[in-house]
Order: sequence, then structure tokens, then C-alpha cells
Amino acid sequence: MSTIEIVAALFGVVGVYLNVRQNVWNWPIGIVGVALYVVVFFRERLYADMGLQVVYIVLALYGWYQWLHGGPGGSTLTVTRVTTRKLLAAVLIGIAGAWAIGHILARFTNASLPYLDASLTSASLVAQWMATRKLLENWILWIIADVIYIGMFIYKDLYPTAALYAVFTVLAVLGYVEWRRSLQPVVPAAPAIS
Repeated sequence: MSTIEIVAALFGVVGVYLNVRQNVWNWPIGIVGVALYVVVFFRERLYADMGLQVVYIVLALYGWYQWLHGGPGGSTLTVTRVTTRKLLAAVLIGIAGAWAIGHILARFTNASLPYLDASLTSASLVAQWMATRKLLENWILWIIADVIYIGMFIYKDLYPTAALYAVFTVLAVLGYVEWRRSLQPVVPAAPAIS
């Protein structure tokens, strides 16, 4: 346990809480937390998770913009459901990413837990992309990944980070409930009058 890990965890909790509340400040707060985790994961030789943090920074910048201007006509983005097509694409990309990252880590690095680390990294990338688009189902993927992350971090003796992911799991459940409440009802198109 280190001071930088504790500070990163605190920024992480605040960032996810703000995400649950659909507060756009979750993005800059999140950037600080993930930047600190680059250092933590490098030290622990969790290279996929370290790289994931760098990608999170890029996705946070994208998400920040999308939440402010990604809706119709440049308006703010609202919560929607993922389409079957997007879900299938996300699953296929997630599986391919897990295999590719895991293979690279296992073959070319001294990574600890290369395939587990890669699978969680790939799932997290898919979930984060879904969050940038305010797709409700991002929370379900986060819940699954966070529970598995808890076990991995306990195994690696990263107890503050394991505790953080336990909090993330609770916040992901709350996020799903909150975002589901904010879904806009789909209004059927009015029949054309001839």
C-alpha cells in the first residue's frame, strides 16, 4: 500500500460517484485518478492495466466532449440503451482484445497474470466506451469486471485498490439504477396523415 495508491483510489471514488450522478466533472476528476494509477500498475507489473489507464485518459477527454456536445444538434447526451448490433460488436471486440493483449503480455513481457489482466482490460475498455456514449448497459459490464478485479487485486496485495473496486461495484449498481431512471421514454412516431 502506498500514498499514491490511496490518493488514486480517492480520486477514483469521487470520479465514479460523479459519473453515477451524470455530472460532467467526473471526466476531469477521473483523469487525475487514472494518471496516478499508471504509476501504481507499472510498479506492480500489471502492464495491461497500466496501458488501460492511458487509454482511459483519452476516453475521458472524448467522454467529456460527448457528454457536453454528443446529443442531437450538439446538445448534451442522454442515457440510451445499447442496440443488439452494438452489443454484438462490443462482445466480439472485447474477446479479440483480450486474446491479443493477453498473447502479447504472455509472450513479450514479465507480466503478472497476463490473460486475466488482458481480459479485464479489454472488458473495461468496452465498458468505458459505452459510458462515453451514455449507454445504460455499461454499468452491467462494470459490475462483472469490478467483482473479478477485486479478486485479482487481493491476490496482488493491492488492498486499497481492491477496496476501491468494491466501492466501484456498489457505485456501478447505483449507477445502473440511477441511469435507468433517467432513460427517456421512446415516443412512437405519429402516423402520417395523408
